[in-house]
Amino acid sequence: MTNGVLDEVYQRLQQTGPERDGWLSNHAPMAAEALVRHGHGDRVHAWIDGYADRLSERPRGIQRISAGQWREPLGDPVRTGDWLTFFDRQLTERPWREVLIEWWPRLLPGVAAGATHGVIRVGHAVRALCDSEQDGAAATPARVAELGAGLGYWAARWQPLAPAGKGPYRSTDPRSALDAVPRVPQQRSGIRTRLAQLADLPGWPESAGAVPGDGGSGAPDRLAAIVEAAVLRYGTHGHGNPVMLVHAATAPSAIARVLPVLPPALWEPSVQAAWAATAAVTSAYSPADARAMPARGATDAAELMARGLHDQDSHGIKFIDTALDVHRRTGEQAVLDVATYANELITRG
Repeated sequence: MTNGVLDEVYQRLQQTGPERDGWLSNHAPMAAEALVRHGHGDRVHAWIDGYADRLSERPRGIQRISAGQWREPLGDPVRTGDWLTFFDRQLTERPWREVLIEWWPRLLPGVAAGATHGVIRVGHAVRALCDSEQDGAAATPARVAELGAGLGYWAARWQPLAPAGKGPYRSTDPRSALDAVPRVPQQRSGIRTRLAQLADLPGWPESAGAVPGDGGSGAPDRLAAIVEAAVLRYGTHGHGNPVMLVHAATAPSAIARVLPVLPPALWEPSVQAAWAATAAVTSAYSPADARAMPARGATDAAELMARGLHDQDSHGIKFIDTALDVHRRTGEQAVLDVATYANELITRG
């Protein structure tokens, strides 16, 4: 990332809240990071101008959260301002990696926080921090503050996935495992109601707990395979809920971006949480039937993010960002085609 544009964006957004109107997340910092990373820094401020009416003020705190008394306010959205202040303080006093490693295992069980936007925002912030430290430079204050905002949002909306249930489950490769995830019965409600149904869903705990893939593969490869499977499955199931099914791919992608800065002891829990998030979103929003994508010419990777920028939807931008990561790893043309289709579905809706 060059010329400090992303730091300018983070400074511009620093006094905005993580949500508006209750559960609607502030996507501006995440989409901006993706746009700058893919060479559109010269247009990112204009994109934020267009997003400005969806920004709210940063919430004020109610009562100080101490380092030794964090469990009770965890998952309390009324304390969002307190959590933001808490992580501002933590990141001022200690290196950002130290804070992240301490809090990652505490927050990871609540991976569903804010419809997975808590972990997604942290993933974008960590990638930006790692970029800023290239060639021995120090992490910039604006990027450290953005990590604090992501961690604070995650803590305030911390939401564990249902641990109970019954039924057999078998998994092989990630794509067939996603196809086997059972759907929640009530598909006409918000995400909180949908995720609450997982507790009584036959097969759910096995779906969430049995991470698919070759047991001999390392955690980074298994996690990358989950992201790839979720991206490709969007091509046949994204029509069911074009916006929400994006998160089946972007949530594990965010965890993959954090994995390199975590100690190996945290890798396996991270893969498990990534799979649980992907399976939960799949269960909550997948349509009953697959549908083939419309035929189209091959998509060019170099033009894909420009399409997302043109259409201006933050979910489209973030899905494209994840798809481009997958394409760099696999070279699969189908990944780019799915990302084009996803952007069309999202902006059409």
